[in-house]
Amino acid sequence: MSEETLSPDQRRPDRGHVDAGDAGYRKALKARHINMIAIGGAIGTGLFLGAGGRLVQAGPSLAIVYAVCGLFAFFVVRALGELVLYRPSSGAFVSYAREFMGEKGAYVAGWMYFLNWATTGVADITAIALYTHYWSPFTDIPQWVLALVALAVVLAVNLISVRIFGELEFWFAIFKVGALVTFMVIGVVLLVSRTEVAGHITGPELILANGGLFPNGLLPAVVIVQGIVFAYASVELVGVTAGETAEPAKIMPRAINSIMWRIGVFYVGSVLLLSMLLPWSAYSASESPFVTVLSNIGVPAAGSVMNLVVLTAAMSSLNSGLYSTGRIMRSMAMSGSAPRFTGAMSRSQVPYGGIILTAGMCVLGVGLNYVVPHRAFEIVLNFAAIAILCTWGMIVLCHLLFWRRARTGALNRPAYRLPGSPWTQLATLAFLLTVAVLMWFDTEAGRITLMSLPLIAAALWGGWFIVRGRVREVSERRVAEAGGHDAGPPAAP
Repeated sequence: MSEETLSPDQRRPDRGHVDAGDAGYRKALKARHINMIAIGGAIGTGLFLGAGGRLVQAGPSLAIVYAVCGLFAFFVVRALGELVLYRPSSGAFVSYAREFMGEKGAYVAGWMYFLNWATTGVADITAIALYTHYWSPFTDIPQWVLALVALAVVLAVNLISVRIFGELEFWFAIFKVGALVTFMVIGVVLLVSRTEVAGHITGPELILANGGLFPNGLLPAVVIVQGIVFAYASVELVGVTAGETAEPAKIMPRAINSIMWRIGVFYVGSVLLLSMLLPWSAYSASESPFVTVLSNIGVPAAGSVMNLVVLTAAMSSLNSGLYSTGRIMRSMAMSGSAPRFTGAMSRSQVPYGGIILTAGMCVLGVGLNYVVPHRAFEIVLNFAAIAILCTWGMIVLCHLLFWRRARTGALNRPAYRLPGSPWTQLATLAFLLTVAVLMWFDTEAGRITLMSLPLIAAALWGGWFIVRGRVREVSERRVAEAGGHDAGPPAAP
């Protein structure tokens, strides 16, 4: 959709912010790619594997927690969607942070997002290796070898072209959704036919007869919020794809709006279904709840099928992480706040520098799998958690500043908007802060992660002093090239 075909309310000001990092991309992602990326970003291993242990902790109230966390995840991606329609950018929230918060804001947003995916990537390759060990032909292969092979395959896919990335994500999402839909159809049939599963007649009575929605009280449901919110990590990926699709104004609203009902169906619906097929106490943290049900009704190879599903989910996450950090790092490199090589583009218009940098961090994760294979997953996961909270917070804060500037008439909001501004943004920021506090009370690993925040802040502070000269140089050159009119905010001293 061209600028001329947009309504006056959808157009942005003629002299809006221009991000140098947006140039050079091929508009190769189609509507079906974006729609499935949006689905895939909202469905991960947190549902396929984590729901069993959380059902034991919180009982059927897990469905309510999924709904609440999903609502705030939707607010985050809806805020990003409005910013995307205001100005599509492959730099996504880093580009918006640069416009509304200056170069320091973009620097923090970008490097925290890099920390998120660098650590998540390590967790992903670790998970892939562990899932592959499930099958006997791979049992004797060292965990670090499987992790390295997985990284090499996904890295190669990302370096070829964005279209190949889109196709791979499309089929990853198809497989995950297909598995969930198949299970839900089986579950509904069992429910309607009142079939006996493991000695229990299916139905809502299983919830009522086993302590109701809150069998363990309200506190366990509150505590698991910090774990549930990370099940939705990577929903923001759909905003990064905006710079490589030809019609973002047409495609993005549809893809983002669909996230809400998919969360309702797949997360909330699945947990309610699981609670009506077996008592919540029948599930276990050591087994996927879907495998528990399918095994009890005699479905052959249920464990192998679910293992393939979670392996696909981990591969999808790794694929998405390399893709998104490549684009984010290029946006930062073009402003001077990331190494110059991360701004490099290949002949197939892939920002390979940032992708290789993230893959390099994952190689360190391969080493972690070699040194401490049994703790590699836990070590990195908590750092990814705090980084995604920061990323989501920056998105919401950018939108709040965007809303304030629109109120002054300095720019126009698109017709597609985050409802309830500014209260929606303030409530979401308060929710994210609450999640960070809950990390302290949940596990020792969570407390260690929060205590490491001063070290992360010190690293960011020191890094800024290293790059600020180059950031100022790039900003001044851009002003000169624009004839004395800067396309964005000045670099902070």
